[in-house]
Amino acid sequence: MAEARPIRSDLGWSTADRIVVRGRSLSDEILGRMSLGQFAFLEITGRTPTPQEAVVFDAMVISLVEHGLTPSALAARLTYAGAPESLQGAVAAGVSGLGTVIAGTMEGAARMLVEALAGRSDGEELDALAIATVSSYRDSGRLIPGIGHPIHTPVDPRAVKLFAIAEEQGLAGEYVRLMQLIGAAAARTTGKVLPVNVTGAIGAICCELGLDWRIVRGIAVMARSIGLVAHIAEEIESPIAWEIWRRSEEEAAAQARKGEQGE
Repeated sequence: MAEARPIRSDLGWSTADRIVVRGRSLSDEILGRMSLGQFAFLEITGRTPTPQEAVVFDAMVISLVEHGLTPSALAARLTYAGAPESLQGAVAAGVSGLGTVIAGTMEGAARMLVEALAGRSDGEELDALAIATVSSYRDSGRLIPGIGHPIHTPVDPRAVKLFAIAEEQGLAGEYVRLMQLIGAAAARTTGKVLPVNVTGAIGAICCELGLDWRIVRGIAVMARSIGLVAHIAEEIESPIAWEIWRRSEEEAAAQARKGEQGE
C-alpha cells in the first residue's frame, strides 16, 4: 500500500502568537508595509513583486472593479434582496457569472497566447503567428477571446491604458505584442471593428508576469468582488433590486397576455 502523501500548504500557518504568510510574518513584514495589490501578488506567486510588477498588477485589478449594472452586479443585488442576511452569498452569486462571455475571457486569452507561442515554429514571426491563430479559431468555429466589446468601440480605453502602463514599466513583451497583432488580424479577416478589450489586455499582461493561465480568471474574481460589495452597499442605501424584479415581472406578464390575445 502506497504511503499517504503528507497534507501540506506553504501559503500560511499560525501559532498562538504568530501568523506566517508565504514565509513572512504577517504582523512584522506585511501589515503596514505592503499594499493590497502587492500582498495579493505575493500570495498568488510566492514572491514580492518588483515595483514595476506592482504598478501593472494594481492597474489590472483596478480596471475590473466596476463597470456599472452588469449581469454580475444585477445577480448580486437581486440575491441580496432575497437574502439580505447573506452578503457573502450575494457576492458569490455575482462572481459565479464571470465566465467565457463576461470578464472570465481573460483566461481564454491567456491560454490562447501561451499555446500559440508554445507551438511557434522556429523563426516564425509574430505577425504570421497571429494570422495562424486567428485562422485556427475561425476554422474551428471558436470565438477569439479578448477582442471586441459591445460598448467600447472602436477601442477599449482600459486596454489601451493597460498596454501603455505595461510598456512604461518594461513589461510589454511578446505576449502583449501577439495579443495586439491577433486583434488586428481578426479585424482584417472579418472586416469588423474588433479592438483588444480589457480582458485580452489582462490575459496578455498576466502572461508577461508569469501567471499560470488557469488562475488568470482569478484577477476578475478578486477585482469584481470589491465592486460587488460596493453594489450591495449602494443597494442598502438606495434599493433598486425590487424595482427591477417588479418591472420585469410586469413587462413579461404583459407580453404574455399580448401573445394570448394574438397581438
